[in-house]
Amino acid sequence: MNTWSTPATVAGFVRSSPNQMLMAFAAAERLRGSARVLDIGCGAARNAVPLARQGWQVIGTDTSWPMLAAAVERARLEAPGAPLLFTAAPMDQLPLPDRCADLIVAHGIWNLARSAVEFRAAIREAARVARPGAALFLFTFSRHTLPADVRPVSDEPFVFTEFSGAPQCFLTSEQVGTEMADGGFAPDPALPLHELNRPAGALCTGSGPVIFEGAFRRI
Repeated sequence: MNTWSTPATVAGFVRSSPNQMLMAFAAAERLRGSARVLDIGCGAARNAVPLARQGWQVIGTDTSWPMLAAAVERARLEAPGAPLLFTAAPMDQLPLPDRCADLIVAHGIWNLARSAVEFRAAIREAARVARPGAALFLFTFSRHTLPADVRPVSDEPFVFTEFSGAPQCFLTSEQVGTEMADGGFAPDPALPLHELNRPAGALCTGSGPVIFEGAFRRI
């Protein structure tokens, strides 16, 4: 059983509250007439269920069956009858047709890619299923989580093992912009990329990661 499927981890995600910045951004997107959202790496539906309660048609993907089971149960209890669909799929192989989503949520999932190849494939998949002009909400690890003198895994531009022992992606703001642009997404000025959890004047070397949060648009 992988770390994300242990009972303790799943229980923690079941108790997790939704990302309020995402909820506000999604509510504004609903006013634009957007209808379908894809939540990549949905976990136990901390964001998927509240999005459905906003009126979104929600598709949630994850690779953890225990997380998906918890998501289904949360949906049954908190949003009975809401248009929610959960399916097992990796971030870089989404079982959806081209140009079907109005909003993509990549919340704490792309940072789990084990290589730049996987990270870039995940962005390409998001671009494939996004309709032209679709929004993407990004929540991913910042390079500022790690000390400046730490070097990435050999032959990798932004993959490190120092945080958890496993390969994970930690990007600079410049790298985020480049990777998103190369994948077909432009920054959305409605929610510029910004960092969370970074202490003023110093790098974060404690237990919690520094996070990039922001929105993009499918070009």
